[in-house]
Amino acid sequence: MFREKIKVFDCTIRDGGLINNHDFDDRFVREVYKALSAAGVDYMEIGYKNSKKLFSQKDFGKWKFCDDDHIRKIIDGIESKTKISVMVDVDRVDIEDVLPRKESPVHMVRVASYVKDIDKAIFLVNHFADKGYETTVNIMAISRALDNELNEALHQLEEECKADVIYLVDSFGALYQESIEFLVKKFKSILKSKEVGIHAHNNQQLAFGNTIEAIIHDANFVDGTVYGLGRAAGNCPLELLIGFLKNPKFDIRPILDLISNEFIPLRNKIEWGYIIPYAITGILDEHPKAAMVLRNSAKKENYREFYESLVGEELD
Repeated sequence: MFREKIKVFDCTIRDGGLINNHDFDDRFVREVYKALSAAGVDYMEIGYKNSKKLFSQKDFGKWKFCDDDHIRKIIDGIESKTKISVMVDVDRVDIEDVLPRKESPVHMVRVASYVKDIDKAIFLVNHFADKGYETTVNIMAISRALDNELNEALHQLEEECKADVIYLVDSFGALYQESIEFLVKKFKSILKSKEVGIHAHNNQQLAFGNTIEAIIHDANFVDGTVYGLGRAAGNCPLELLIGFLKNPKFDIRPILDLISNEFIPLRNKIEWGYIIPYAITGILDEHPKAAMVLRNSAKKENYREFYESLVGEELD
């Protein structure tokens, strides 16, 4: 499905970092960047720009903090049109740690926010936009957002926010295609001056299908990760997305080499993807943190007990 406006956004290192405390080594991150560059991917989100006052550097790898010098080390000497992005969470960033765009290797700053914090997100985005960055607001856990609150937030974003793109984020992998259609159409009807994006999780094996549904209804920013790497069930597989788009600027072959050389060995070290406990949290529209705890326990395959622990007793 060829549409020139569509931008492909890779979140492999950022979302994948939620599995291993953002502790990917430089060689691995550089290999990902090289492959994405060769494949023609538009953006690479290399990690979070979190406050070192709130998070210990002893407990997390460098991609939790994304110092500019560390990013330069990764991209140095590689000819590329792939832009670098970092993500910040509301209340977890020191804004002065983010230098003006002209002094940084970063092109885009994405602000992740719940609907209830949209005022804070607008403040952050406008600050980063004034520093020269491309910006987005990523509305997390949108499956839990009340319709009236979402409407109000979208109107605020249209009227007050300098973000280039507003993302709907299916954080729990709970949404089906009908809801994706409804939400994208809602976003498009209110956000007249902004692009719409989608970030889908794969708890019910719907991340790719839901991303296609968003594209059909004119979402032009689409997220994926190599081999679906990401927190818990992971994300829309980048290789499927590139294969679907039929855009001649993309070349799937470097991504296939990357999967063969780096991600198959990685799969033997850390776990992600479609697994029954993550499917259960998706079905129930729950955060996968309980399933992640289960997968590190002696009862990791006791699916019925886990399901019943979440649904509790039946209501009268």
